[in-house]
Amino acid sequence: MRDQRLKDIVPFVVSVESGSFTAAAERLYLTSSAVSKSIARLEERLGARLLERTTRTLQLTDAGNAYYQTCLRIMQELAEAEAILTAQRTIPSGRLRLAVPNTYGRLGVMPLLIPFCQQHPEIELSVTFSDRFIDLFDEGIDVAVRIGGPTDLPASLGSRQMGRERMVFCATPDYLDRAGRPTSENELLQHRAILYERTDGSTKPWLFTTADGHPHWRSVPYCMALGDVDAQVQALCGGLGVAQMPSWLIREPLSREALEIILPEQQPEGLMLSLVWPRRKQLLPKVDSLLAALGELTIR
Repeated sequence: MRDQRLKDIVPFVVSVESGSFTAAAERLYLTSSAVSKSIARLEERLGARLLERTTRTLQLTDAGNAYYQTCLRIMQELAEAEAILTAQRTIPSGRLRLAVPNTYGRLGVMPLLIPFCQQHPEIELSVTFSDRFIDLFDEGIDVAVRIGGPTDLPASLGSRQMGRERMVFCATPDYLDRAGRPTSENELLQHRAILYERTDGSTKPWLFTTADGHPHWRSVPYCMALGDVDAQVQALCGGLGVAQMPSWLIREPLSREALEIILPEQQPEGLMLSLVWPRRKQLLPKVDSLLAALGELTIR
């Protein structure tokens, strides 16, 4: 019975695609009668009419359309399974699509992609830089690097958590020399705040940690609200005030002492960094090699 199910799927799908039993028979090197009998046998077993026959064309019924979509998915998954097994015998090659956040992609991901591409010259890498949520299946993405986003992923997606952001308060030494170095949360709130402005026009509050380790958010007045994190860094380095930033974003100005961390005891965890990919692709050498390379990502 199982063999017959698979055997009848192909004539059905090809008949729908071809528009007639005759055209399907030519593609399958069968007789029109054999194709017609295969469809009739399928309808009898399912107890539903799949196709409306006319003298010229075939039309899917509602039940037929639903079954056709299922058959397409089965055939696609079989083809992908065969491609994966074949690909395991080859070196990583072919087009590979990666999606990364704008700024983190540039600062955190690109340094790993350069040696990856040098090591795998047969891979054609296409990288999408975007802070919007990207649907991997709709946009044909092989691997995505995400900061934040949903954690309850469907079973069709694989994921690997790479750690959480470390949030720090900072300003330039020159600003702190002028305005004073705060030693408490309340003193910090008296300073000129440079906040991140969300797309809806609201500002992101500051995140603090209580003495017993619990996070709490505080809305603060600001001297400037910017809808771009790179612009926030520029305003900070220009000595315009104080901001709370993920440490990965200000690693370079911190290393050259252009910025100074304030209240070092206040470094709460921020968003999660994760890798996400379609499970059906994870055995492809090109995807597996990219996941291995991105395993070196850090966000602290």
